[in-house]
Amino acid sequence: MAANPEVPVALTIAGSDSSAGAGIQADLKTFGALGVYGLTAITGIVAETPGLVSEIEAVSAEMVRDQMDVLLKSFPIAAIKTGLLFSGEIVSAVAQTLRAHATRTRAPLVIDPVMVATSGDFLLRDDAVDAYERELFPLAALVTPNLDEAARLLGEPIGDLPAMRSAGARLTEKYRIPVLLKGGHLSGQDAIDLLFVGGTVVEFLAPFSRGIATHGTGCTYSAAITAGLASGLSLEEAVRRAKKFVTATIAQHLSWKTGSGASLHALNHSPTNQGGAV
Repeated sequence: MAANPEVPVALTIAGSDSSAGAGIQADLKTFGALGVYGLTAITGIVAETPGLVSEIEAVSAEMVRDQMDVLLKSFPIAAIKTGLLFSGEIVSAVAQTLRAHATRTRAPLVIDPVMVATSGDFLLRDDAVDAYERELFPLAALVTPNLDEAARLLGEPIGDLPAMRSAGARLTEKYRIPVLLKGGHLSGQDAIDLLFVGGTVVEFLAPFSRGIATHGTGCTYSAAITAGLASGLSLEEAVRRAKKFVTATIAQHLSWKTGSGASLHALNHSPTNQGGAV
């Protein structure tokens, strides 16, 4: 029997979501759906359901560092992503550990700067934003802020597509790294994302799905991009495939009824249409 081809490996550094729709759980589901073996360094635990964050507890920065260290020494990691990092101390630990392994691991880093939950709950301490800008953003192959996160980084709201184009250009100029600015919070018929890289802007559109109260779309999107990079796709190809994948997870969402009769939605990380070819 012929040996199986080597499966690409990706590492996610993020928080654990008890409802399994976002965070580490969403990342692993996405990696698996796209043919990538997922490793995890857990930064903390979030007790939540879609629309409600009940409690957040971070793990120690030392534990985050130890998880990363043993994995980076052992596996042929082809791409890395970060999600919720909680605090400046953890952001610094992640950056320092990646730098310590830079000669061994040259995997591209996708940063999803998770700051606010879909429910509106703040998830990131103020000191972490400065640590992102000083220590982690310079290591990135891509940063994937949504409009709220971009507004926090720039200090002003982003209300329409022209403002979104201006904000993306300013972010790339400020940080000197590629930026995928996600416009899912804009009004309109389409969910529009803009990729700013190499002095160009590439637009990605998909029909906007209304009336679906899911969470974890940002985690899933960035994980799908990371899976693409781990599999050898170019950055634009990885984003294009990831956009199709996350659109399918929303359109084919799962639904249950709670004890009170309310609808409970979750992304479907095994959609029948995963986006196809890039």
